[in-house]
Amino acid sequence: MHPRLTSRRSSAAALLLLLSIAFLCTAPARAADPTVKLDALVIEVTSRHPELAFYEAEIAAAKAGARSAATWADPELSLSAGHKRVRDFSGALAGEGTAWSVSLTQAFEWPGRLAIRKALANGQISLAELGLARFRTALESRARTLAYGLHAAHTRAATVREVADRFTALKETFLAREPAGLTPLLETRVIEAAELSLQRRAAEAELALHAALLELNQLRGAAIDAPLVLAAPALTFGDAPATDALLTAARENNFDFRQKRAELEQQGFAVSLAQNERRPAISVSPFFSQDKADTRESVIGLGFSIPLAVSGRARSAVDVAAARRRQAETAALVAQRELERDVLTSAHVFATKLAEIRHWAPDTTGKFRDAAALADRHYRLGAVPIATYIALQTSYLDAVEAILATQQEALAAGLRLRQLTGLDFNAVSLVNATPAP
Repeated sequence: MHPRLTSRRSSAAALLLLLSIAFLCTAPARAADPTVKLDALVIEVTSRHPELAFYEAEIAAAKAGARSAATWADPELSLSAGHKRVRDFSGALAGEGTAWSVSLTQAFEWPGRLAIRKALANGQISLAELGLARFRTALESRARTLAYGLHAAHTRAATVREVADRFTALKETFLAREPAGLTPLLETRVIEAAELSLQRRAAEAELALHAALLELNQLRGAAIDAPLVLAAPALTFGDAPATDALLTAARENNFDFRQKRAELEQQGFAVSLAQNERRPAISVSPFFSQDKADTRESVIGLGFSIPLAVSGRARSAVDVAAARRRQAETAALVAQRELERDVLTSAHVFATKLAEIRHWAPDTTGKFRDAAALADRHYRLGAVPIATYIALQTSYLDAVEAILATQQEALAAGLRLRQLTGLDFNAVSLVNATPAP
């Protein structure tokens, strides 16, 4: 090949490469895909929620308190200085000078007191950790409920818009004609009234969708108006364990009930501490003092001090701690009864909704959608009366809303039951399916 031709081709290739690079550099950046998978959304919510910092700070404070609870009180250093003047028996000045003293006081607790305080401090750590775990579990359940609620709101809004568009198109068709007779005029008014009602339902569906989106954005720490398209979750439900198994698991795993039991244990330690504090602490004070006047006097010694329990405060503290313990026992008993009632109620709701869902025929929504579309086509052909047409359209909407509401109620009951018992028995599985409309 001729060298000049080869050089021209190389120059053209280099120019094409430079133009491609310039185009890529000046091309506008493609917007980020707002579609989020359910598991990623839950992780984002449970890791970035601002209220988590409150519980983490509570744990840090409890741990700091535990470090100081098992240590002795700091020693106390005392200094004193003054002027000394000495006179003889006749009143004549014998001498004058300075007088000063220094002492170091250390209080020694009664045996066992530090151990009780350390147990109390460790109990505070356990309570703070239980609070964090409870908040994370509730936050995860709320995120999953809102995620499905966002999907349900999308579906409901799309269905309402679909039917509303049919009525709008039909009304425009009627208005484009000259109404011949009373019946077409009345049918037009019926269509207009149905359209107004559907527009209201469409606005309500849009508001519900907007509210769910705002709460999800707040939970995940995103901008309040950030776009979010959730991959539509598909629900699968499993049977709950037997009632006895649920109640046993709830007594062992429920965060609220565990907190009440931990508080009862704390009050037991508080009673032990109050009883121990009836024996006063002993303070030991080594000291040194020196006087300089007509002579120099130095004194070194060891002092002891002990408070005298003459006011009855120690006994009162024991009575108060014992009363608080009785309150904690009552609170634990009430919490157990409320827990059992909540477990049984949630299990009954979940079983009822699950039985209702399992009675549905496969593709129930699709059958109603096809029937509504078929009625729209045949009404335009004059083969279907207006009453049947409106009944099918509204039945389609009612069926979709009933199915979504039942699924949401079953989801809420299943997640609530899992939160109460701590059992992951696959009551509700939310898996990513197709993107939500």
